[in-house]
Amino acid sequence: MAATDTTAQRAATTPSTPRAPRRGTVPGLRWLRRHLVTLAGLATLAYLVLPNVVVMVFSFNKPNGRFNYQWTRFSTDAWSDPCGVADMCGSLALSLQIALWATVGATVLGTMIAFALARYRFRARAGVNTLIFLPMAMPEVVMAASLATLFLNMGIQFGFWTILIAHIMFCLSFVVTAVKARVMSMDPRLEQAAQDLYATPVQTFLRVTLPIAAPGIAAGALLSFALSFDDFIITNFNAGSTVTFPMFVWGSAQRGTPVQINVIGTAMFLVAVVCVLVGQLVGSRRKHDKHG
Repeated sequence: MAATDTTAQRAATTPSTPRAPRRGTVPGLRWLRRHLVTLAGLATLAYLVLPNVVVMVFSFNKPNGRFNYQWTRFSTDAWSDPCGVADMCGSLALSLQIALWATVGATVLGTMIAFALARYRFRARAGVNTLIFLPMAMPEVVMAASLATLFLNMGIQFGFWTILIAHIMFCLSFVVTAVKARVMSMDPRLEQAAQDLYATPVQTFLRVTLPIAAPGIAAGALLSFALSFDDFIITNFNAGSTVTFPMFVWGSAQRGTPVQINVIGTAMFLVAVVCVLVGQLVGSRRKHDKHG
């Protein structure tokens, strides 16, 4: 018994030695494995944001020649006069106008189509679903050439209306996909409960169905606006002599890119970032109010 106590006392008084790491495991490698997904996400985000950072930096450049490809010296002249280049702000206003009307048209038509596909059963429903996905699957140049051929055969003059029709048809599929996914995830018992409480079909749609489907509709509308404003291929085929902002950027790149283009690009990027941050704040506040 005494020998056992002596052994226990020696073990207690002997300083413990740090455990040696297992073979084949390096501390740095373990840390890398633990944070690999985070590092990959940060690297992807940096890769996506880097072109916008370059555009932002060169919006404060004052080049010596026509091309704004090399840093010369810091200047805010382009920011003080963003419309200093002829016809640039006019093309920008035209692109914003087309994108706004294309968003309205595609959102209204796409929402109705999404509700029809998600709520009703009819003949050729599978075929309509396939046709809806075709504009997203096929190259833009195919759709652009097809629409240009259609307008030529019908004798329609190229211009504002041909661009608008083409953009609505192009954006329609994205709205249908976003809204349909939201509608299919809705609980039909909520609408049945509203009907049990003597709500009319219009009241049920406005107070129950529409608020639940609103996030999907908003997502489709924002996506339509971005696609319409940024589109070049479909617009180039169906514009005629009309010049939108992407076409102006492409044409100015052949002669010399003015710094004001970088200013407009930076302003658009900052507006998009602010919209995303506001949406995140509103969503987090609603979640906090719901659980608080």
